Amino acid sequence: MMKIVPLALLGCATMCFAQQVPIAPDAEFRTAMAWAFPLNPAPDPRAPAPDMHKPLHVPGSRRTYTRAQYAGMLGAPDWFPQDHPPMPQIVARGRAPAWACAFCHQPNGQGRPENATLAGLPVAYIVEQVHAFRSGERNGRQLLSVQLMASEARQLSDSDLRLAADYFARLTFISRTKVIETATVPKTHWAHFMLAPDPSGVREPIGSRIIEVPTNMELTELRDTRSGFVAYVPPGSIARGAVIAAKGQGAAPACESCHGANLQGAGIIPPLAGRSPTYIARELILFRTGKRSNPEAAPMRLEASQLNIKDMIDVAAYAASQKPGVPRAAAPATEKNR
Repeated sequence: MMKIVPLALLGCATMCFAQQVPIAPDAEFRTAMAWAFPLNPAPDPRAPAPDMHKPLHVPGSRRTYTRAQYAGMLGAPDWFPQDHPPMPQIVARGRAPAWACAFCHQPNGQGRPENATLAGLPVAYIVEQVHAFRSGERNGRQLLSVQLMASEARQLSDSDLRLAADYFARLTFISRTKVIETATVPKTHWAHFMLAPDPSGVREPIGSRIIEVPTNMELTELRDTRSGFVAYVPPGSIARGAVIAAKGQGAAPACESCHGANLQGAGIIPPLAGRSPTYIARELILFRTGKRSNPEAAPMRLEASQLNIKDMIDVAAYAASQKPGVPRAAAPATEKNR
């Protein structure tokens, strides 16, 4: 497998290699952070230097980039422009000092487990969350993905925020995460903010974890938006999560009472169906540990306070296993009315 220089390393290398995870209130949450909170280990100094002139391809795309072009991009590689509408400048290339939204969230809004899937989210919800990052009400100072998004939110103009929110809200979300219940999983390690299976092929008990890995690490590193993930979850977790979603848990109300039937979303409340279970579980932990403190998050803080890690895994597994619905209609903004 060829080694890819990840875009996420550019411009933030000094931050990437020393990050730590937030402190959780008890041992089960600290343990969960080991698989739910993405890390980016330092590259192997013994690895040979890559050939920067080598052409890069992904299956089904007519586009070609050299490794030098790929590594030097200010935006994101767009392997399949036919899969989405024309991107506003802020999404495709950024507007200095703000980075391109597609750099992390991808041109089709698919994102990856280390960040949010934006495709099909309500405009108002996207705007609300960017404001929360900007104000520090969505925090997690030891979590690099939060640091980067907080910085982006402060650099992003309100007019570009509206353009980006309208663009992503109009996209149809297509889930590319396959959820599999299993008692054993591949032994994994962190590589470029993603869990990757060890080359040894050794398997180990899943325990109380979600193990979400790319179906093809090389293509995922190249940001192939048609390449997906496999999320391994504990046996029985989907059925247990369905009960919590429909009936609640303890003092926590049913997830569907806010997120809609089958977690398809309702009004400004975001849909969860088909989205990364690792991301969902991580956000529940952040609600529980007070890292999402904007006023609109109060109901979720109450919800998360009633859930233990097993409950969170079950709900996330159920949500990810559901088929996503059709996105809400959104009147597109244009560059002219910025």
